[in-house]
Amino acid sequence: MYTVKFNFEQKGLEPVTLEQVEPGQSLLEIALTNDIDLHHNCGGVCACTTCHLYIEKGMEHIDELSDREEDFIDRAISPKLNSRLGCQSLLLDGTGLIEVTLPDQTQFLGE
Repeated sequence: MYTVKFNFEQKGLEPVTLEQVEPGQSLLEIALTNDIDLHHNCGGVCACTTCHLYIEKGMEHIDELSDREEDFIDRAISPKLNSRLGCQSLLLDGTGLIEVTLPDQTQFLGE
């Protein structure tokens, strides 16, 4: 089981910490199940960059970056070395802390 903490770049949003998160889920699934708004225009099939996020802690608990995902991250707004797509960030079997930051997604409003 994991503890997953979601931080937000968008002003006015407080961090959300989730306890007892089961492995085998993507960070996108975890966010949506817990009413955390994470855009996902393609429906979570690694065909866009709207679920882009930053893994601050716990990268070792997440499935490896694929070439396809890396190609999309290169097109994301403000990619960093710790960038991942939420739909492709699958929690491996195990336990630990995963901390992510969601970029300010207000730029996508109106699209």
